Amino acid sequence: MKSQDYVYEVIVVDDGSTDGTADRAKEKASVRIIQHPYNRGYGASLKTGIKNARGGIVVIIDADGTYPVETIPLLLSYMKEYDMVVGARTGKDVEIEFIRRPAKWALSKLANYLSGTKIPDLNSGLRAFKKELALKFFNILPDQFSFTTTLTLGMICSGYTIKYEPISYFRRVGKSKISPIKDTSNFILLIIRTVMYFNPLKIFLPISLCIAALGIAMLYYDIFVIRNIGDKTVLLLSMALLIGAIGLLSDLIVKKMDQAGK
Repeated sequence: MKSQDYVYEVIVVDDGSTDGTADRAKEKASVRIIQHPYNRGYGASLKTGIKNARGGIVVIIDADGTYPVETIPLLLSYMKEYDMVVGARTGKDVEIEFIRRPAKWALSKLANYLSGTKIPDLNSGLRAFKKELALKFFNILPDQFSFTTTLTLGMICSGYTIKYEPISYFRRVGKSKISPIKDTSNFILLIIRTVMYFNPLKIFLPISLCIAALGIAMLYYDIFVIRNIGDKTVLLLSMALLIGAIGLLSDLIVKKMDQAGK
């Protein structure tokens, strides 16, 4: 950054750690240190750093040695054209634990479908974005690991411009605190909840259509085979209509709130 023309600051958020993080950071006179009195979570740390940042553009990066810090100026060079630039872990040298790859692939596919766009990296921890836009999503950004996932989906669903720049991803220094099973299920719920917040029809409409298709199939069977419309058929068709109506009502509420916000 010293070789660039940017006026910048480096903020280290110590999330109640016990490994001497703050002491090591204090050795650098140019670093601002913000300490949490106890561990509040990954997302909470990022929100603390963003709120305390004095610049209009914020760059976040994990402190575990996995991301190439030398690519930060490259990400910043695109910020005149985009609202957020994400360091996508799709470069030549990418080391992601094998056990995490199936879940990462499934989550990516689900997010792509629900958001209606291709997302090369849903939750990269290296990205640059406009501070004012991130602050708009603070009410839905969680305090845990899903912070970056929510920010990505929120920016996409709100129509902001995002660029994905391929980067390398190195072996982690230390152990990851992510649980493959527990956190994967939480990520799925988070993706569904976030998309519902911005575009509820993406969730309600497919469910309504699937139930309606099943109800129509049973209606056909009832009419042409047993010649009597059963209670299950009526129930399925009623459920499809009700879920579809809830989806339309939710979509209208979201659009009305969005217009009021503008």
